[in-house]
Amino acid sequence: MFNIVLFQPEIPQNTGNIGRLCVGLGATLHLIKPLGFSLEDRYLKRAGLDYWKYLKLNVYEDYSSFFKKNKPARIFYFSKKANEIYWNAQYDKGDFLVFGRETTGLPDWILFNSKNNVFRIPMPGKTRSLNLSNSVAIVAYEAFRQVSLKSETL
Repeated sequence: MFNIVLFQPEIPQNTGNIGRLCVGLGATLHLIKPLGFSLEDRYLKRAGLDYWKYLKLNVYEDYSSFFKKNKPARIFYFSKKANEIYWNAQYDKGDFLVFGRETTGLPDWILFNSKNNVFRIPMPGKTRSLNLSNSVAIVAYEAFRQVSLKSETL
């Protein structure tokens, strides 16, 4: 259905939760190194429960390797620095949804080169940012909702 891309994730529990979400949505998870943990990490596996074995997972040495391998036609980036809200994007099957590191988000060089496809999750409260796995879930289910409406299947 979709491709969830994590740029240099740092916290194994977040990646485990996102992996579990990907299994539930039929999405592929792409991890761009360096990772802040080992893929053998017990916290990663614990968060992913017994679903981890069903996960479609691809790991890349760096961002350029990810881009060369996939040549994504449609790619969306998510950052608190964006002006456009995520629900205004028009998602489709096969899209790549890219999220940054837990501590620093996506680097400016990615955001600058992609400024027309950068979206944010509104946060009217007093928090600086949302948890990465929560952010991925919010966006992924909006994308799923849009695609489901087009195909009229849930």
